Amino acid sequence: MTIPAFFRTLLTGAVVALLSASAMADAYNAQLPADLDTNPDLCSLVPCAEVLPGATEFSARKGRPYYVEGYAHTNGQRTLVGYVMLSTDITNIPAYSGKPVVTLIGMDTNGHFAGVKILKHSEPILLLGIPESALIKFNEQYLGKFVGDNIEIGRNRPEDNIIGLDAISGATVTVIAQNQVMMTAGAAVARQVGILPPVVREPARFIETGAKLDWNALVQEGSIQRLTVRPEQVGLERSSEPFIDLWFGYLNQPDIGRAVLGDAAWRNLMSRLGETEHAIFVIRSGGKESFKGSGFVRGGIYDRVQIRQGADTFTFRDLDYLNLYGLAAAGAPPYDESAIFIIRPEHQGASFSAAYPWKFVFLGNRIDRATGQRSFANFDTEYWLPAKYLEGGRPHIERPVPPWLRVWKTRALEIGLFAALLVAVGVVYANRDRLTRASTQKNKWPVNAFKYTAWLISIGYVGFYLLAQPSITQVLTWFHALLFQWQWELFLTDPFIFLFWIFIIVTVFLWGRGLFCGWLCPFGSLSELLYKIGGAIGLERFQFKLSKPVHDKLKWVKYAVFFGLLGVSVFSMTLAEMLAEVEPFKTTFLVGLFNRSWPYTLFAAGLLGLSIFIERPFCKYLCPLGASLAMPSTFRWFGLKRKQECDSCKACAVGCGSLAIDKDGRIDPRECLLCLDCMVLYTDDHACPPLAAERKRRSKSGLPLTPIGADGYFIPVKPVPADKPVTA
Repeated sequence: MTIPAFFRTLLTGAVVALLSASAMADAYNAQLPADLDTNPDLCSLVPCAEVLPGATEFSARKGRPYYVEGYAHTNGQRTLVGYVMLSTDITNIPAYSGKPVVTLIGMDTNGHFAGVKILKHSEPILLLGIPESALIKFNEQYLGKFVGDNIEIGRNRPEDNIIGLDAISGATVTVIAQNQVMMTAGAAVARQVGILPPVVREPARFIETGAKLDWNALVQEGSIQRLTVRPEQVGLERSSEPFIDLWFGYLNQPDIGRAVLGDAAWRNLMSRLGETEHAIFVIRSGGKESFKGSGFVRGGIYDRVQIRQGADTFTFRDLDYLNLYGLAAAGAPPYDESAIFIIRPEHQGASFSAAYPWKFVFLGNRIDRATGQRSFANFDTEYWLPAKYLEGGRPHIERPVPPWLRVWKTRALEIGLFAALLVAVGVVYANRDRLTRASTQKNKWPVNAFKYTAWLISIGYVGFYLLAQPSITQVLTWFHALLFQWQWELFLTDPFIFLFWIFIIVTVFLWGRGLFCGWLCPFGSLSELLYKIGGAIGLERFQFKLSKPVHDKLKWVKYAVFFGLLGVSVFSMTLAEMLAEVEPFKTTFLVGLFNRSWPYTLFAAGLLGLSIFIERPFCKYLCPLGASLAMPSTFRWFGLKRKQECDSCKACAVGCGSLAIDKDGRIDPRECLLCLDCMVLYTDDHACPPLAAERKRRSKSGLPLTPIGADGYFIPVKPVPADKPVTA
């Protein structure tokens, strides 16, 4: 079989795998009912009975946030069985894809999870790498657990009252996000129905300073906040104009209220408020989208704005709206939509206090470019009254530890070892000149001892144990995050990949892509190790290189693959992530060769088998990740050294495994994997032709062999003047 035919066979296997995976996926990008977010009869659209066993009748949506009551009929008696909630009615926490996992959750009347069903997800790892059954099995761990328990991903920690759940290997970010969804949604409904006690917050006691502040001063001190949503954040084309630009603030505090409304208007407003009622103002200074309503008005509610404090959500009805006739603060921006909304905690069964932080939430319709489907997306900004306006200042609050930080703490030792590996490899390579000078063409162990050790650690510890194989899917995800909505928390949740990418970005611009690709990429290391082992066990006579002309044509394939994936991702991130299975990384490390369908196994095993006979075939010709890193390598700061004779001497090119040296002796940094063989030759006075010739000439002439300088030549012999004769 010819090499091109072999590649065609491998690619055909990948296509078959993609088609079979698409056919088997149930919830992956499933089409949900268009009115799922708005229809009062939720259970006519989704299988509520599956998550609340025993229930045969379901109410309409009720409460804030929404939930559904489920009833059973026994002996003519109608009995409340529990509650059903749709996760996106309560929270839109994104998973690794940047989209939420839409989940239907059942809870019994005692607050125990009764059932979980995934309606839709967009996690490619659960389509192509890990079966959806793994997520179903993960969710089954919640059944019977109480919503008020401290449930986290990881091991049980009884000393901290923590109940641990087993994660899904290779899908850590997904399950951490799913745990947040389950606990946030369950607690929100449990508090409404009285299973969990409501949060009681001490009311704010204001200090009136008498200061008269203009708009800019109010903004500077945080009494007025801004929330801007860009078009690209809701799936529209990027534009210099915002989708919506809002300003908001709390009006009950006398100094702020008088500054914003004027004294008479503020006193009139306060006279209309009850003792526990609170007023906020909102204006729109940019964009054409209204914050007062949309085509999905839910029963007279202003469905575009909410207030959230902790787990409590406050919405506004018609009676909670007042006209805002003007702003008194000097320097206020022009606006074309305005409102005063009244928070009435007693009407919504919750506690609100201006002494504590709260969030102003705008709900917009996000359009999925791939499917055209609309969904609600939440955008929020935190507001907390400045301490100078509160008696005793701001109260101390215990903020929950972010999930990503918990991951970093629980895996601190592994993270430390991984970081030490990255630093060690960087330090070793920074001292490459000493290592290559200590090596010779016949003895490369001063270099190879470090390089081979890095390979073994990368394969075993980084690849198979930590599952920290960087992928082109991360490049695509980051590209889209930069275009639409960057979320640090999303990337911090996987600390090993996060640290790896810091290392990659820094070293690519320092030395080129070769330090990662040639020393630390788990799949690349495994591929080249197989080639070395093949040669060591007697298969060297079967090993070969493609000719330079053929190589120079095939090397462009990986760039075509990369730009193809990037182009497809603009129109459909889902399809791009499916096509990214051209990388055999998931099959090799995340899932395992024997845990996937045969086309995936054939593709990955075929590449690894071919690696025994050709040095790094995937890295050279197919890897889209390598292509994405190759382009910035053009601008690396420190390249490998060359001599003047390198444009005619072919000694380095003959031994270059990555075929990165052209006919003029130049090293292509985009293709070089920094094996350092050419640098060993550079200072080897028995193997480098110019040095060998100079060594022989000096030996014949009786001249000393001086050290080899930084330019790769013997330091010139400088004549020393003879001592003057001593006279008597």
